[in-house]
Amino acid sequence: MKKISKLWYIAAAAIIVAVAAWMLSGKQKDVQIQFKTEKAVRANIQNSVTATGTIEPVTSVTVGTQVSGIVSKLFVDYNSVVKKGQVIAELDKTNLISELNTTKANLSSAMSTLKYESDNYKRYKTLFDKGLVSADEYETAKLSYDKARQSVASAKESVTKAQTNLGYATITSPIDGVVLSKSVEEGQTVAASFNTPELFTIAQNLTDMRVIADVDEADIGEVKEGARVTFTVDAYPNDTFEGEVTQVRQEATTTNNVVTYEVVISAPNNDLKLKPGLTANVTIFTAEKQNVLCVPSKALRFNPTQETVGKMKIQDTNGKNKVWTKEGNTLKAHSLQIGMSDGINTEVISGISEASTIVTGVEEMSEQPEGMGEQQERSPFAPGPPGRKKK
Repeated sequence: MKKISKLWYIAAAAIIVAVAAWMLSGKQKDVQIQFKTEKAVRANIQNSVTATGTIEPVTSVTVGTQVSGIVSKLFVDYNSVVKKGQVIAELDKTNLISELNTTKANLSSAMSTLKYESDNYKRYKTLFDKGLVSADEYETAKLSYDKARQSVASAKESVTKAQTNLGYATITSPIDGVVLSKSVEEGQTVAASFNTPELFTIAQNLTDMRVIADVDEADIGEVKEGARVTFTVDAYPNDTFEGEVTQVRQEATTTNNVVTYEVVISAPNNDLKLKPGLTANVTIFTAEKQNVLCVPSKALRFNPTQETVGKMKIQDTNGKNKVWTKEGNTLKAHSLQIGMSDGINTEVISGISEASTIVTGVEEMSEQPEGMGEQQERSPFAPGPPGRKKK
């Protein structure tokens, strides 16, 4: 009997503790489910590749000289506008003129020798025909005549070469354009012994520029000729320039184990803002679709369960790509046929109509339990509400 009474005492004490705990804790939290939704709308979808590149003229020519000498005159400077055939520099011609005069003298001597050997050959031929000289003498005269002819031909070539070299001392522009760089000054000696010295760089047309962009190997497969391109330069941060891909070069460049490919992009420059050498930040659009029906990509990743939606009913489907709509107290799945995606939006080919409200996620909305806020949230060091008396 005593044992039963003791059990009743323990049960009563447990009930009292539970009731007290409930009273102290206040009203239990009321949890509500709220659905995040967005509408299926028409939008533009774009996929792109980014890269950096350098702006340069489409056509530029490096002007040099094939002869050595001292630069005697310069007729152009940086940014000078030149025409094809215009004289832009001259080398000192003293040595070249002397060389030409020497070759001309050698030619005159060779022609005199040829005249003598020609007459001598004719005499020996006449005598040989009459049997008055031996065949050996005749052949010797003929050989001397042939050598004289060859000497004249060689002397003529030397004169032509000397005249050509003299012409090289006058340097002309090979194209119409603008002088971008000048590498020499008057009085400077240029030597053309092993390679052609660079004197000027001339750009043909600064209104027709291009960008040479380095595209990473992971992205180059998506880049095609004719793709639309936008780019910016630091010199004009508020301006966006447009062009298109004109060439995808096959040669790879490896720098610090990073493989890139050069992509040539047209860059019209009618206002002459773009200058050679500027760095361009390039965006190449690899795929674009305009005004297509789209849903948020995150809606396709939403997969409701009974635990996450509470008392809502779930009407599922066996489709692969699904979005959900809220119809009263039911979540209904819709199977979609989808197209391209830019990561944020996904094209819908069929399966849902425009302006449909799509569920993209859920969130819990909780109410503050009564009787707990002040004791649990207020810091003991914070001042009390107005009107409370301090003890």
